[in-house]
Amino acid sequence: MDLIELSIRADAEGAEALAAAFNEYAYGGAVIEQIVTPEQGETLDAARPFTVRAFLLDDETLDEKRRAIERSVWALGMLRSLGELEIHTLAEEDYANAWKKYYKVLHVGARTVIKPSWLEYTPRDSDIVIELDPGMAFGTGLHPTTRLCLAMLEKYVTPGCDMLDVGTGSGILAIGAAKLGASCVNARDIDPIAVETAQKNVAASNLTEKISVSRASIVVESDPRQFDIVCANIFADTIAELAPALAQHLDRNGVFIASGILVERAHLVENAMQAQSMTLVEKLQEQDWLVMVYRH
Repeated sequence: MDLIELSIRADAEGAEALAAAFNEYAYGGAVIEQIVTPEQGETLDAARPFTVRAFLLDDETLDEKRRAIERSVWALGMLRSLGELEIHTLAEEDYANAWKKYYKVLHVGARTVIKPSWLEYTPRDSDIVIELDPGMAFGTGLHPTTRLCLAMLEKYVTPGCDMLDVGTGSGILAIGAAKLGASCVNARDIDPIAVETAQKNVAASNLTEKISVSRASIVVESDPRQFDIVCANIFADTIAELAPALAQHLDRNGVFIASGILVERAHLVENAMQAQSMTLVEKLQEQDWLVMVYRH
């Protein structure tokens, strides 16, 4: 059976939003490409555009899925500039390796390197290499919130600490924390696709003894387990809603790393954390996105 390849150009935030929408219908998940030339090197540049690609089976549901994706593109196009949606036919036997050519080895933090599993990379002595099969869940390293969180993990993860990763997505932050020295990471997500993807990425990194992945959220408990680091790269509204449980699961001397926060929505997190007697100790911004670090 043939496949239909859909592709569209967008900036970093738009690319992640499109990928999330495409993943509902795509065969094997959406993929995100950013072309890196030898002159530009391997380092990700958020100013360069991305291309989001999705593959649809050419079956009886094709028209329905295509219309749904076109509606998502139209809605996002009302909020930000997008390229034209391009459509091509691709033979199914060409699919297995077609999407892999759109990924590169990416340096997204001071020490962190994201390496697709099928690419070769010789790490430097200081590198923390995260081997990742992207495309099926949020967290490819392309979005500013992921990069901001990785920067904070590089700063706050200490050898032997433990971490709770709420909304783990692809598992990229959990893997990063374990690679940086965390001895135990509890990674949770309510999306079954994210849980499956994170479990595969954790297993590929040989970190199943350090990282547990489960389909779960976080709630207020009578006797909660507390962690040295709690990380939530989700959305401001959800962070605000979960604030009592997030604060409860944080050790008295620990740090809470919150991201996925648009600048215009930061007040929701600020108010919610103040209500939990949490103090903002650090804040970084990239484009329209924030990471905010709190302590008790």
